[in-house]
Amino acid sequence: MSNPDSFIAEVTEEVRRDRLFALFRRYGWIAVLAVLLVVGGASWHEWQKARERAAAEAFGDAVLAALRSEDPAARAAALAAVPAEGGRGAVKGLLGAAAAVAAGDKPAALALLAAVAGDATLPASYRALATLKRVILGGTDLALAERETALAPLAAAGAPFRTLVLEQQALLRLEAGDTAAAAGLLRQALEATDITAGERRRLTQLMVAIGAPPAGAG
Repeated sequence: MSNPDSFIAEVTEEVRRDRLFALFRRYGWIAVLAVLLVVGGASWHEWQKARERAAAEAFGDAVLAALRSEDPAARAAALAAVPAEGGRGAVKGLLGAAAAVAAGDKPAALALLAAVAGDATLPASYRALATLKRVILGGTDLALAERETALAPLAAAGAPFRTLVLEQQALLRLEAGDTAAAAGLLRQALEATDITAGERRRLTQLMVAIGAPPAGAG
């Protein structure tokens, strides 16, 4: 390559370098900001995960400590003092209700179950379980119509605990003296694809007891 050509090449390379530096000085902060955002976002995510893990461990330790008490009343009081929100609040409420029952405080247990059942921010499974337990625990202390109204939306196909709900609905129909409706509900429960062997045996025995044995029941 001749000297003029070499000179032109060097000048062209210098111009490219100057342009690159100019672009970097003008827009380089964008790249730096992008890197900082990525690193900061990852750090924030890890911090959130660590914080949630620590909160879950603290809740679990507090609940286990409360459950170690042999006195049901003390156990219920200790559970009530555990700070909890969301799903943990539901777990606390369900365990607290069981402790209240063991302590002989049925009204307190019903109140705790009602609080969980009525919290629209909780997952459907927690609310359904609390509603079912409240109906069973309340028994005739709760009006028949109130119990039936509470269970009605839980009997839909695909709902959690549907088989148990249908069983309870059948028992409510028997309480009302409607044996035919009770038998129909029990048949629906027996047709559930997720029914357990224990549930099938119990429902079959109930149908036999009310004089409406399912097909094939000896």
